[in-house]
Amino acid sequence: MLADVLTDALARVLERPDLRVVADGLMPALDMSLPLPFRLVEGAARPLPGMKFTLKLGRQCMERPELAPTILRHAIELMRLLESGAHPAIASFAAARVAALFHALDTTDAPPLPDFLTSFSTTAPDAATLLQTWPQLSGLLPVEVTFTAQNAERLQPVLAGLWPVIAPAETLMSSGGDSRLSVDPVTGLNRYSCSHRPRPWAVTFGSSTASSLSERGFGGAESARRRMMATLLSDHDPDTAQEALVRTAREAIGRHFGLSENAVLLSASGTDCELAVLAIVAGQNTKPVSNILIAPDETGSGVPLAAKGRHFATDSACASTVGKGDLIEGFDEDVHLLGVAIRHPDGTARPVEDIDAECRSLAMQEFAAGRHVLLHRLDQSKTGIAAPSMALVDELRLLLGSDITVVVDACQARLSPHRVTEWVESGIMVMVTGSKFFTGPPFCGAILLPDSMCATIGNYKLPKGLRNYSHRDEWPEHADDQAFKPGHNIGLALRWHAAIAEMDALFVLPDAIIRRRLNCFMTEARKMLDDAPALTPLPVPARPDDGFWDAVPTILSFLVQDPNRPGAPLNLEDARHLHKWLNADLSPWIQEGEASLMCVLGQPVPVSHPDVDGYAGALRLCAGARLVSGEPSHEGLDEARRLKRECTDAQRVLLKLELIRKHWNVLLDVNPTPRYAPYHEQ
Repeated sequence: MLADVLTDALARVLERPDLRVVADGLMPALDMSLPLPFRLVEGAARPLPGMKFTLKLGRQCMERPELAPTILRHAIELMRLLESGAHPAIASFAAARVAALFHALDTTDAPPLPDFLTSFSTTAPDAATLLQTWPQLSGLLPVEVTFTAQNAERLQPVLAGLWPVIAPAETLMSSGGDSRLSVDPVTGLNRYSCSHRPRPWAVTFGSSTASSLSERGFGGAESARRRMMATLLSDHDPDTAQEALVRTAREAIGRHFGLSENAVLLSASGTDCELAVLAIVAGQNTKPVSNILIAPDETGSGVPLAAKGRHFATDSACASTVGKGDLIEGFDEDVHLLGVAIRHPDGTARPVEDIDAECRSLAMQEFAAGRHVLLHRLDQSKTGIAAPSMALVDELRLLLGSDITVVVDACQARLSPHRVTEWVESGIMVMVTGSKFFTGPPFCGAILLPDSMCATIGNYKLPKGLRNYSHRDEWPEHADDQAFKPGHNIGLALRWHAAIAEMDALFVLPDAIIRRRLNCFMTEARKMLDDAPALTPLPVPARPDDGFWDAVPTILSFLVQDPNRPGAPLNLEDARHLHKWLNADLSPWIQEGEASLMCVLGQPVPVSHPDVDGYAGALRLCAGARLVSGEPSHEGLDEARRLKRECTDAQRVLLKLELIRKHWNVLLDVNPTPRYAPYHEQ
C-alpha cells in the first residue's frame, strides 16, 4: 500500500504544469533496485521523436518524494542535452547546474539540495570540484565515460563562460530587466504577482497589467532555451548561439507584422521602449525635442521620466545601478515633456475632439518655438481609451512635415497586425509588448520601425547611456555600436519567445473568428458587471469599426463599492488590497465559497471620484489572446463550451470579489499575500 501511495505521488510530480511541459510526453520507469537518483539507459522503451534513452528513476524518489521534482528535472535536462549531441561531461555538469537552480525555485521551505548538486548552485565550480563530483554524476550516464584532471582543467573555463546562461527557462526569464522581475523566494511570484512557470489553477483576466505564463508560453520559452543550450554545448561559437536566440525572436515578431527582422528593436519593457524612441528621434534631429505624452497617469509609472531621457528606476535591464531621475548620459537636458490628460478631474473621459485640440495647440506651439515635435498616440490606455485621433495625426504630419515624428504607444497590443503594419509602412513608429494582450511574461517590449528610420539609423550617434538598457543585437543593423552593452539579454529573448508562442496560436485564426470570440465573451462580461450591485462599470469608449477584430473593446474597468462606506467606491489603496487578495488563497481565513481560488485582474488604475479623497481605484477585467486561442487544457472543448467555461470563470472572479467584501475587516487584519500555488497544491 505504501509503495502505491508513493507511486501516486510520483505521478503527481509528473503532472506538475512546469515539469509536464519540460518532460514533453516522457514517461520514466521506476527501478527500486537502483540506488542512484536516476539513470539513463540506451534505447527508448516508449519511443518519442528524437528519444534515444529510457529514464529510470531510483528508489530515492520513493524514499524522499519531496526531492522527486528536482531529480526528475535533472534527469530530463541530462537526457535532452545528450540527445542533442553534447559531450557527456559538459552535459552532466550543465544538467547538474540546471537542477540546482530549479530546486531553488520551489520557495524557501523546499528540502535541502541533494549533496551532489550543492557545488553547482552558485558560482562555476573549479577544476578540482568538477573532478571530485564526476564519480557521482558519471553514474547517471548510460555508458562509462573517462574524465581526467586534464579534462577538468580544459573544461572549467568553458563552463565558467557559459555559467550565467546554463539555467532553467524560468530562472533566465527573471533576468534582463529591472528589480520588478525578481522572484520572491517565499511566494514564488514577482512584483506583479506573476510567475514564469505555468499557473493554471489561477483564473486570469489581468492582461492589461501582466500574466503568468501558460503552458504554451512556457513551452515556447523552454523550446528556445533548449535549442540555445544544444548549440552552446557543441563546438559552435557561444556568442553566435546567444545572438541567434535574440535574432530569431526579432524575426518572429516582424513576421507577425509583415516586417523584416531589421525593423524590430527589442526593449526590456514598454518604459524602455519610450527611452529608445527618444534616443532615435533626438539622434535624427538637430532641434531640441518636445515630447507630447498622452495620459501620463495611465501609462507605466516610469514613462514620464524615460520620456525626458532620465533613469526611471534605481536599476536597469543591463543589471546596472542607476540614479532614478538623473539624466542619462548622452541625452539632451532640454527635452520638453508635455502631458495631455484623457480624463476630466471628475474621472470621466474627455471627448477625443478636446484631446485633439490640445495636441494640435501644443504641437503648433512647440513647432513655432523651433523645436522638433514627438507626438504620441496612445492606443490603448490602461482603461481602453485611444487618443488623439488618427485624423489629427495625419493633419499634423502634413502640416509639420519633417519637424514631427509620431509614435503609437500600442504597448497593450490590442490592435490588429494589419493596422499596425499600415502605420509602420506610412512612417510611424509603433511600440508593442508581448506581455499585455498577448499574455506573455512581463517585460518584453519592442519598437517597430519604418524603413526610413532603419535606413538612416547608422548616420548618427546614439546616447552612450543606452548601454544601461540595451545590447547590440536588440537593435537594427548599423546602429551606433558604442551605445550598447556587450553581450546578450537572454531573459528578454526568452520572454519574447514565450509571447511569440501565444501570438502564433492567436494569429493562425482568421480575423472573423478572433472577433467573434472576443465579442461573445465581452458581451457576457459586460452583463455580469452591470448585474453586480456592488460594481460600477466605467463607460467603455467606442472604437471605430472598420471590420478588424480590434473594434471590440477588451478592457472592462469598474469601481467596487466600499463595504464600510455604502455608496462610495474603494479608494486606490483599498482597491489594491482587493486586487491582491483576489490573487491569494484565502481558505485559512474564509471557510465558504471558493476562498482558495486565485483570480488575476488588471491592477487598479487611479480614477478621480467625488466621493473619494484622492483617487478611487478602478479594477479591470480583460480579454487576452489566450481567451481566443484557448489554453492547452482546453483541448477537446468546442468553441461554445470553451467560451462558456471562460464566462463561468469570470463569474467565479466576481463571486470571490463579493466574498472578500463580506469578510473585508478580517482580511484587513491578516492582509494575505498571493503565492505561486494554492496551499493544497504546495
